[in-house]
Amino acid sequence: MIEDNFILREPLLDPKQRVIGFQFSWLQSDPNAEVSLENLNYLLEFVAGHLNDDDKGFLLGESLLFLEAAPELLQAEGLSLFPPKNTVLILHKKYFANEATLEAVKKLRALGFGICLRGAEITTLERSFFAYVSHIEVKLNASNFASQAKVYASLKQSAVKMVARNVATWQDFDACSALGLDSFVGKLHLTPRPSSAPKALNSSQTTILQLMEMVRKNADVQQLELVVKRDPTLAYKLLRYINSAGFGLRTEIQSLKHAVQMLGYSPLYRWLTVLLATASTSGYSPVLLETAIVRGRFAEVLGQMKMSKAEAENLFVAGMFSLLDRLLGLPMQEVLSTIQLPDVVTEALISRGGIYGPYLALAEACELNSMLVGSLAESVKISAEDVNAAHLASLVWAKNVAVAA
Repeated sequence: MIEDNFILREPLLDPKQRVIGFQFSWLQSDPNAEVSLENLNYLLEFVAGHLNDDDKGFLLGESLLFLEAAPELLQAEGLSLFPPKNTVLILHKKYFANEATLEAVKKLRALGFGICLRGAEITTLERSFFAYVSHIEVKLNASNFASQAKVYASLKQSAVKMVARNVATWQDFDACSALGLDSFVGKLHLTPRPSSAPKALNSSQTTILQLMEMVRKNADVQQLELVVKRDPTLAYKLLRYINSAGFGLRTEIQSLKHAVQMLGYSPLYRWLTVLLATASTSGYSPVLLETAIVRGRFAEVLGQMKMSKAEAENLFVAGMFSLLDRLLGLPMQEVLSTIQLPDVVTEALISRGGIYGPYLALAEACELNSMLVGSLAESVKISAEDVNAAHLASLVWAKNVAVAA
């Protein structure tokens, strides 16, 4: 059944590792297998339905959306729900031999939709397609990089933007960026950049960890405020995050004391984990931060379906901490030694075990094209439709937080 499919999200990065969009597809054991028209149409309608609001419109701001398509979908009613300037349809080159398809492509391009050409022979350029497309997908072949580099240099002179796949190392990423590739899609951002320099917590991170420990012990607000005064920017950034996330409060939070009065200590703790992730002075990765926020919120929303509010908030912390080692450039054991977390959170982080582990693993698996997604969802008794809805809702929520970063 198509309703049993799970959405895979892959971020689209610019050369500075900023998230400029997302590619959505269905999780499948063979990434090269052709997806049925019925499945493609369901994905189109599902994404459109969850990323649009009758009053607010498109919920991901300026983000681009890349979606696989087939000729029959080029005139689908669901396309009218997408903002053309944010939408790029991925179309294999085999479809361009059909005149009716070319006419449909022309009409979409005239409306402002993007078309990404897949399956083109990069070495021969195939410029005959360029009049119809806005993007071309290129698959990096590290063993033949020199000849590809000449092609990339030539493509840079055209209006067609290059989207790279198969970029497996940060060295290749930097080389492709220098050659003018516009964007990158894949899982490279989850791989730490190699560094010979030893990392240590900076003063801001140390202060934030102290605050987190004080909040965990329900310290007096006045004591918290004394610590915050050591770094005046911390309170400002913290309040920006709290006010960006839309707690449904009619009054803007004005101070640390106000935040505790209105929200309590538990939400404050979660925002300190976000602040900790952004306080790095070296190797800061915008995509990794956004991924951590999405993962934390995703795990939390999944938990809300089965757990108490407090337990679900612990899942947000677990999701954020699951990438803190890479964000801070420190081993996970060292990160965990700096602060006392609940045993159930630590168990989830170390082994994906305990009551929180399956929820964190499920949120993580939707980034990795893991075939464990179905069994993980079944283990916590959450349907594929609910998982997908939580996934997209978490993406929208995290986008609001990322804007405040």
